[in-house]
Amino acid sequence: MTATRMTERCQHGLIMESTDALGTLPKHWLLVSLRALIPLSLSIASILGCTAEAGDTLGENKAIILRSESELWSKGDLAVADQLYSPEFVCHFIVGPEWRGVEGIKEQVRRHRTAFPDWTERVDDIVAEGDRVVIRFASSGTHRGEFAGIAPTGRKVSIQEMAIFRVVGGKIVEQWGQPDLNSLLEQLRAPDTGKPPAQ
Repeated sequence: MTATRMTERCQHGLIMESTDALGTLPKHWLLVSLRALIPLSLSIASILGCTAEAGDTLGENKAIILRSESELWSKGDLAVADQLYSPEFVCHFIVGPEWRGVEGIKEQVRRHRTAFPDWTERVDDIVAEGDRVVIRFASSGTHRGEFAGIAPTGRKVSIQEMAIFRVVGGKIVEQWGQPDLNSLLEQLRAPDTGKPPAQ
């Protein structure tokens, strides 16, 4: 195969015409190709940018829920509620009344931790999609105060829970909770085994 010599005419850094031993190639062929590629390149960049932005938002939403579990529910830091929850917040549970607003979530945490002062919630799974965050978590605590009409038993209890959150603009605006309340009540109402209560 014999090598051919290629000559090119450039304008403004772009190849306008290319000539080899066989003659002149179609004019503006590279310029046209570049013009066709620019919209495609911009589209790809836009898609990648949107994907990165969505990934950042999902990560931020997860962090908000994890902080609520670790600082608000597990430590009782009520000031965290002002930072994480929307004034329009509403919580729906399978049983019981809805909780509404920042003061509503504060009151529920306060009451729950009065009954179980060492209450902790350990997140085992967390999934985020769109404006929703779903967690599966294990909750435990020692029964030191009245709960659901049951006097303090001193028993250590643990249950499994699941919850779905809706996060908008960095604030939790809605929650659907599914605690294993039956298991919790069964543990509190179980016959006394004669063992000393948890210390």
